[in-house]
Amino acid sequence: MTARRRPSLLTALSVLLLAVPVTVAVAGPLFAPAIATPDGAPYVLGDGHPLGTDGMGRDVLALLLRGGPSALGVACCAVALAYVAGGTLGLAAAVTRHRWVDELLLRPVEVVLPVPSLLVISVVGLVRHGSAVAIALAVAAIGVPAVARLVRAAALDAASGPVVEAMRLQGESWPRIVFGYVGRAVLPVAAADAGTRVGTAVFTVAAANFLGLGLEPTSPDWGVTIAGSREALLVQPWAVCAPAAMLVMFTVGLNLLSDSLIKRRGYGSTRSAPARKPAAVVRAGRETEAVR
Repeated sequence: MTARRRPSLLTALSVLLLAVPVTVAVAGPLFAPAIATPDGAPYVLGDGHPLGTDGMGRDVLALLLRGGPSALGVACCAVALAYVAGGTLGLAAAVTRHRWVDELLLRPVEVVLPVPSLLVISVVGLVRHGSAVAIALAVAAIGVPAVARLVRAAALDAASGPVVEAMRLQGESWPRIVFGYVGRAVLPVAAADAGTRVGTAVFTVAAANFLGLGLEPTSPDWGVTIAGSREALLVQPWAVCAPAAMLVMFTVGLNLLSDSLIKRRGYGSTRSAPARKPAAVVRAGRETEAVR
């Protein structure tokens, strides 16, 4: 009975951790104007400011409500772009029968692998400083090689199996083979990786903003707010701890939710139900029986 309750408790905890920062990021900008208070003295606790003020005298609660879209949205969009580009490359490399096509698809993007992520972001920051789109594209470009290699490795078994061969003999289209069957086989691995990768992207974007390589210093972004108030951590801890707590809750909750969903679906379990065979395999088996 205890083993059955653990996944539900884990899911509830992950949803609770995710709900707070996501709600603040989505609904915060709508309520920020209503609760905004006039600027006060730098690093003040109280005096009409529930979470105090930052180094510029701005209300920390208002900054917290307005900084979520850039802090979380940029990272999530970057990971989505990385999976669209890298996942397509990895699936195509796994399904192809020609080794030179495999090399042609993956070797060019692997050039980015040894390049430090902050170096790429710093170069982008010099060219397009303060652009959220440029930061998202830079983080996505950094993640494409790793996603492509991961998806290719996870898809090799399914792509080289008899199911794909039967689907080819039945004349199934390439997108149906790649995305309909092989792509579905990769979903558990991709889901587990996405939770970690989104968390890494969130902290990469936050680190770029913290170092002044991303958004403008006056931006309400959570990473920028932490960077601007880090010197006064002991004087006004809420200016640093409040946005940092949002980032930690989001990354931990996302990883717990991804693990919980994988366990609930039964991936990797010996008791999980066998995958449903595609129609092409069923037809191929019937034809074989008819020949016999």
